[in-house]
Amino acid sequence: MTDVSEGTGAVVRRPADVPSGERGATRIADRVVAKIAAQAALEVISPLPPEAARPHATVVVHHDAAHLHVHLELDYPTDIGPRCQAVRRHVTERVGALVGMQVPEVAVQVEKLHLTAAHGAPHGRTR
Repeated sequence: MTDVSEGTGAVVRRPADVPSGERGATRIADRVVAKIAAQAALEVISPLPPEAARPHATVVVHHDAAHLHVHLELDYPTDIGPRCQAVRRHVTERVGALVGMQVPEVAVQVEKLHLTAAHGAPHGRTR
């Protein structure tokens, strides 16, 4: 059942008229968005070097936009720029698809590089 608002001619729907699946609101906690972003980063950089920490993320959500900061560790040697770009692209796609938010910014911070076993121990000076 609908009513016409007096004077404006606008149609106003009463709560009983709105199907139950369309009532209410959904709020996704910032920490959930951050966990999704961290998992998406892990999907790109896996497998991790044995001693590397898992990626983690922080997020600032404003309206329906998530501004993300992803911290990660990579193996060395690696092409850091393209790997970070792949992380940005994948995190943007996954957060957008799973959470339904716009992702205008994904800052990637490489915290540490881990020497891969294939390159052995670093060569230093010996006495």
